[in-house]
Amino acid sequence: MRPRTAPTPRVATVAVALLGLLLSFLSLGTPAHAAPTGFRIDNGRLLEASGNDFVMRGVNHAHTWFPDRISSLSHIKAKGANTVRVVLSSGDRWTRNDTADVANVVAQCKQNKLICVLEVHDTTGYGEQSGAATLSRAADYWISVQSALTGQEDYVIVNIGNEPYGNTNYAGWTADTKAAIQKLRTAGFDHTIMVDAPNWGQDWAFTMRDNAASVFAADPDANTIFSIHMYGVFDTAAEITDYLNRFVRAKLPIVVGEFGHDHSDGNPDEDTILAVAQQLRLGYLGWSWSGNGGGVEYLDMVTNFDPDQLTSWGQRLFNGANGIAATAKEAAIYSSGGGDTTPPTAPGTPTASGVTSSSATLTWAAATDATGVTGYDVVRIGGGAETVVTSTTRTTAALTGLSPATSYTFAVYARDAAGNRSPRSATVTFTTSSGGSTAACGVGYRVTSSWPGGFQGEITLRNTGTSAINGWTLRWTFPDSQRITNLWGGTATQSGSEVSVAAAPYTATVPAAGSVTLGFTASRATANPSPTAFTLNGAACSVS
Repeated sequence: MRPRTAPTPRVATVAVALLGLLLSFLSLGTPAHAAPTGFRIDNGRLLEASGNDFVMRGVNHAHTWFPDRISSLSHIKAKGANTVRVVLSSGDRWTRNDTADVANVVAQCKQNKLICVLEVHDTTGYGEQSGAATLSRAADYWISVQSALTGQEDYVIVNIGNEPYGNTNYAGWTADTKAAIQKLRTAGFDHTIMVDAPNWGQDWAFTMRDNAASVFAADPDANTIFSIHMYGVFDTAAEITDYLNRFVRAKLPIVVGEFGHDHSDGNPDEDTILAVAQQLRLGYLGWSWSGNGGGVEYLDMVTNFDPDQLTSWGQRLFNGANGIAATAKEAAIYSSGGGDTTPPTAPGTPTASGVTSSSATLTWAAATDATGVTGYDVVRIGGGAETVVTSTTRTTAALTGLSPATSYTFAVYARDAAGNRSPRSATVTFTTSSGGSTAACGVGYRVTSSWPGGFQGEITLRNTGTSAINGWTLRWTFPDSQRITNLWGGTATQSGSEVSVAAAPYTATVPAAGSVTLGFTASRATANPSPTAFTLNGAACSVS
């Protein structure tokens, strides 16, 4: 869907392509694909890993603009849908949906027995729409949230980017789409990948249609499905039938990823779209559940996200001829082997021990699950992304290859036998040592008084060297979420559990064999363990 933009220019019906082009289009065979780990393409059809044919029947939901409406997924399921296409943002144009949010969307889809098509909307109208992101940027976003998608290949289809070109320079779609697919495959994505057409998704110049075979062949897994958006360009039965049949005859997979009953660029023939999709056993996803603005509010299927207030468009799509209620079949994964959709509980908060300049050990309390926890994923958090660094069947993990004097934040997820992933554990943050010899400094730490929920502490910084220290920054990590509320003798900043204190003018110089003292107050939980490591200007100090 093209939100809040000027109408797409109307395009006349294009004559039938040359016979030679069609023959070459048909002659390209389907390359051999990798062993299926979830959905796959076979002979132009979308199959589940079990081999069951799957035909999408569902709607689009604008999650990124309405994150508080996640309950809409259960309402969409209740209307009979088997699939939902979920709008996400890479952060280039709208608020980024982070890894935890993506994982929650997937979990909600699974709990409601919906197949989840996830799409990045920031690419909409690239080349013509100001601020639109490239397909390469969208691929980078998917890689940044990959930990939420790994293991979900039975339930999730990755739609790289919505309507990734407007009506300017759209010939670049072919090369850019191939490159984005290959970037995801190189990163380890085994999911079925969906790609949208250019020309605001409507492919009036037939760029996708005439290059689909070469794009499909460029996927080393042969697991790409094409998505056409049908609005005003598709206002006659002949246009709809011709376009979809070309893909079917070429044994190339296609779905109608968006369509409506009306639009600012013309009046699409929704009855034919539904009828031909049913005749050819092709998937369709109507736009959209609710929340449309900018003059296309008529595309809402329900009013104000209320499932009991179907609009005329919603009534047509869900309950009309060839509609969702009459034709949708639930994915077989939900009734055979993948019926367990309840995730494990979150693991306990990890603790770090044995921290050196290049390694550390994390330990956490086990998660629980009715059918048993099969493993844990340890993720590093940073730069708005999560990266899986190791997987284990135990509740401890050795981290290696860390950089000296660097702050790290980690968390843990649990998985069960059905591939369900738990909520993320709380995070742990620690700083590796500098990797050199111990600095000419010593630190004494003590609690001078305490009260429920708080305490007062004292830190003595000693210069054990033979020359003065002129200017310093002292860093440490609290082991149990303590948080400084006031400090004297320096200026404190705190991020999570990591504390950094810069010297005050009157404590900046520490003479040889001398010392300075810092005092502070802080909040605490029930326990109040002391920090075990301090660094001065990036070098480790002895602790007493």
